[in-house]
Amino acid sequence: MRKFRTFALLLAVPFSTLTAPASAAEPASTAQATVASPFDLRTGQLVAVLNGEMAVEEYFTPSFLAAVPPAQFKAISDSFTAQYGKALTIAANRRNGPNSATLQVEYEKAIATIDLTVEPSAPHKVAGLLAKGFALKGDNIEKIQADFKALPGSSGFIVKKLADDGATTLHALNANGQFATGSTFKLYVLAELASQVAAGQRRWSDVVPLGVRNHSSAGTQNWPLDTPVTLQTLATWMISVSDNAATDALMRELGRDAVEGKLASIGHSAPDKALPMLTTVEAFALKSNQALRQRFEKATEAGQRELLASERAALSYGAIDMSQLGSGPVAIESIEWSASPEDTALLLNNLRRSNSQTARDVMAVNSGIGPAAAGKWRYLGYKGGSEPGVISMSCLAQSKAGEWYAISGSWNDPAKEVDNNAFAQLMTRLVDSVAGN
Repeated sequence: MRKFRTFALLLAVPFSTLTAPASAAEPASTAQATVASPFDLRTGQLVAVLNGEMAVEEYFTPSFLAAVPPAQFKAISDSFTAQYGKALTIAANRRNGPNSATLQVEYEKAIATIDLTVEPSAPHKVAGLLAKGFALKGDNIEKIQADFKALPGSSGFIVKKLADDGATTLHALNANGQFATGSTFKLYVLAELASQVAAGQRRWSDVVPLGVRNHSSAGTQNWPLDTPVTLQTLATWMISVSDNAATDALMRELGRDAVEGKLASIGHSAPDKALPMLTTVEAFALKSNQALRQRFEKATEAGQRELLASERAALSYGAIDMSQLGSGPVAIESIEWSASPEDTALLLNNLRRSNSQTARDVMAVNSGIGPAAAGKWRYLGYKGGSEPGVISMSCLAQSKAGEWYAISGSWNDPAKEVDNNAFAQLMTRLVDSVAGN
């Protein structure tokens, strides 16, 4: 199913050092000391599994493979191999308990931090594998920029250091280019909600009925429409799991005009591409209805607003025909939420300057990037978005020295799917490089 979604880097894999078994000629006491434990044996097999040299069915538990089927695991591990070369060896093994460890796995071009968990009983298969991040050997901003340039389609990023007396661009590539950003637009909704709370118009604890339904709504899926929820709950669903119904419920409560007003007050370099700001159900409905979509695309902004008002039935959840969306990009240059990396940096800085601790707490629920990179920051707030042909990832980050940064990147390809895993790794490298400043 097509989704407008937050993308978070996920993977799970285990490993540890392998001790050679004792020979039969050795004394029993020596053999006892050198026989590899089941955990060590599974750790020793990890490199072969990552390189596709051992069947995953022999290595992982059935429950792991139910969550990450063999084809999906192969796609992820192949993505790692394409970026970092073959896995070579287990460089370090920090045990977290009798059946788990945090490993440093050396690839040809990088060192991966991987959490591994093995089931305690026979056959002692791997029950959990989480790749927490990759540190590229000799990585630097020039290499990151070159890898952005090598992406098919169009891409860009920005790194800005934020301060009350101004912002300084540290690194940028195509930072003023307009990109489809998917669910990243939900940060405008959060910013307007924070503003209305600060003005005393609303409270985070205000209770409203859910009232709407939409696809890709992990937090509210199948919930009764009259379910009472707080504005803070809706905001947390909207940002942390990119729940579309929660987003549309907040847009209903705040008002489309108010959210668009927030975009205008923050500043946007191409408002003609960003407005009118669609709800997520309107975007799905337009993408799935070719005739209506073409009318919308040909209309002026005023005409588009008139269409949104007059075609409410055709733009409702019940009218969405997901079968019409196919599997590739659909109208990502016309039915989307557009922003440049520079525009998104302005938005992130507005959220910083709002001094809304609640809004920042909501953004920090899902860090978006690998935990190893996220752990280098005092604070890391995140929002991303993706659909076929689109991925965008943005972070508001505070260093352990107290300095603030806005980091935003986008990649679009109207011709084919983009590689979400590869982009997440690239953005993790970018965020990681700034943490070292």
